[in-house]
Amino acid sequence: MALQDGEHTIALNNEVLMPEIGFGVWHAEEGPETVNAVKAALANNYRLIDTAAFYKNEKSVGEAIASSDVPRDQIFVTTKVWNDDIRAGKTKEAFDKSLKLLDLDYLDLYLLHWPVEGWQQAWKELETLYRDGRVKAIGVCNFEQDQLEELLDLAEIKPAVNQIESNPLFANQDLIDFCHSKGIAVEAWHPMGGRGSDLFENETLRDIGDKYGKSPAQVMIRWHMQREVIPLPKSVHETRIVQNIHVFDFELGENDMARINAMDTGERQGADPHHVDF
Repeated sequence: MALQDGEHTIALNNEVLMPEIGFGVWHAEEGPETVNAVKAALANNYRLIDTAAFYKNEKSVGEAIASSDVPRDQIFVTTKVWNDDIRAGKTKEAFDKSLKLLDLDYLDLYLLHWPVEGWQQAWKELETLYRDGRVKAIGVCNFEQDQLEELLDLAEIKPAVNQIESNPLFANQDLIDFCHSKGIAVEAWHPMGGRGSDLFENETLRDIGDKYGKSPAQVMIRWHMQREVIPLPKSVHETRIVQNIHVFDFELGENDMARINAMDTGERQGADPHHVDF
């Protein structure tokens, strides 16, 4: 049985269903660390797994999926084409390599990782992969509004997703609003601030969490979801993996959402999508 409408999913602009929360594996080591983390995620009802060629752990993600009891058609698998392949005009080759490493027959979502030189041609190659039925949805990561406007002008197939940096200290709300106005779903990487984040100790988030009997991490995940953003929390610790998905049994009130919104500094921690030199 495939993913079902109403079971913590959203419908993308091509009507493909995508889970409301995902599991990311950035910085998870290839081998047992990634295999065990993804297996734990699947065992605890995560159904969206997000990896990338650049993460160097696609093979381990594939091994975890293959060894899971969860049927393939209930798992939403995302990976991304890296900048070097975009620049070299080798998007299709990169797709084939990722699919082989994942040991899958198709992908649920394939994304351009950054808007680097050559992304326009790379998008055309994604459209071909989509038309050929090798991927169910295509999209981008880290595209700013002007870059999305250029993409929308040239695209024959509208991007289904834009995966961007967003967390309470960098809400990125204007870009999220623009994406939603164009029917583009938004995913958040570093949804809790990324490695070394001190948001888990933030007094505002702790205070709000105490009110609902939830952790600061659960509060942040719920904040994203109530903004209609799909968070991609990452952990290699099973206790946190379990905790992070227990966010469907409470809802943040308007005042608490406003308190978190007020934390926004407007300062990103990741790279500026207009100046990508990697």
